[in-house]
Amino acid sequence: MRILLLHDYGTATGGAELQMLSLRRGLRERGHEVRLLTSRAQMVANSPLLADYDCFGTTGKLQVLSQTINPSAYWVLRQALEEFQPDVVHVRMFMWQLSPLILPLLKTIPCLYQTAVYKAICPLGTKVLPDGQACSFTAGPACLQMGCLTPQSWLPLMLQRHLWQRWKSVFDLVVALSYGMKAKLEAEGIQPIEVVHNGVPERSIRPALSDPPTVVFAGRLVPEKGVEVLLRAFAQAHVPQAQLLIAGQGSEAAALQTLAAELGIADCVTWLGHLPVAEMERRFETAWVQVVPSLWEEPFGNVSTEAMMRGTAVIASAVGGQPEIVDAGVTGFLVPPGDIAALSNALRQLLLNRDLAEQMGQAGRQRALTHFSETQRTERFIEIYQRLRSRYPQATEIEPAKALAAGIKQR
Repeated sequence: MRILLLHDYGTATGGAELQMLSLRRGLRERGHEVRLLTSRAQMVANSPLLADYDCFGTTGKLQVLSQTINPSAYWVLRQALEEFQPDVVHVRMFMWQLSPLILPLLKTIPCLYQTAVYKAICPLGTKVLPDGQACSFTAGPACLQMGCLTPQSWLPLMLQRHLWQRWKSVFDLVVALSYGMKAKLEAEGIQPIEVVHNGVPERSIRPALSDPPTVVFAGRLVPEKGVEVLLRAFAQAHVPQAQLLIAGQGSEAAALQTLAAELGIADCVTWLGHLPVAEMERRFETAWVQVVPSLWEEPFGNVSTEAMMRGTAVIASAVGGQPEIVDAGVTGFLVPPGDIAALSNALRQLLLNRDLAEQMGQAGRQRALTHFSETQRTERFIEIYQRLRSRYPQATEIEPAKALAAGIKQR
């Protein structure tokens, strides 16, 4: 098959980006012709662009406009469709850079939307209010009234939402990362939806655990990731010689480092900054436990499956996709989001019991191999692509450019 992948970003810097790059690689290894179209925007400066096609993108002030209407994305996609003539188009994130303006071009081609965040029902993509509470409002005036958007950003993002609602029917299928995410999307009228979990690359298991007891965290240093909760819980645990490694960067970095000093744990915390995946895995080889203290309903949680594949026990907030990943009491622990005491207690159980940390890590690895491998993810999408193509009996007989001109979408 000829498969065209679309995603906002084409650098190997975030979980969604790494998933698209690994999917492209896995599909190519199975003999399919695959190309990736992204914007040129960079979330991490000086990261190499790994796309086959690229268009304008920015993380500056113009983004509030270009994420709503990006003419460059429209023209680059149109050229790609005419040149490549894909059998299937797989869209992941597109409402931060590529914009809904690309959607009318897809009305003649079998296509799916794999949503990695809640952008389809929330302009911010999180469904979380500024005070950290889950949002139960429908996107619209409430986004302004509740302080989620500024007056300057509200109008263009409402236009983006209008265009998405107008053209969302071009997708034959929506793919969610977890059943929890599927339920939230269906509650706001998004359908049909299937669930495909993210895949994690298979790797060798880490060495046997050794002192000092080590906790690790990987993710953006922003409020919804719950790093403040982790710092307070780690300080409260009072485990002798325990170390905490934090990989990531973000707007809260300075405030979190100040908090660590105030809590008296600055000497126990190492701030690694942003690390390439291979380097991060090397630094995390010593981890007794990886903590995912998210405060929002994160749709999946790649860091959890990566830790499990490594053989590391996981403590995660019982929100979003984490209850589908962590087998509580077997591969790690689930704790209520924001509950410092519960997280501290779970940390003590693992950091004071090396045998339990080893046992949970081994169980997590087996679970990752069985349920969350890249191989399973890739084969699942191939099956979906074939199914979508079967609904378009003339798709291989009509060139996409001609079908686009004719305005035909076979069902």
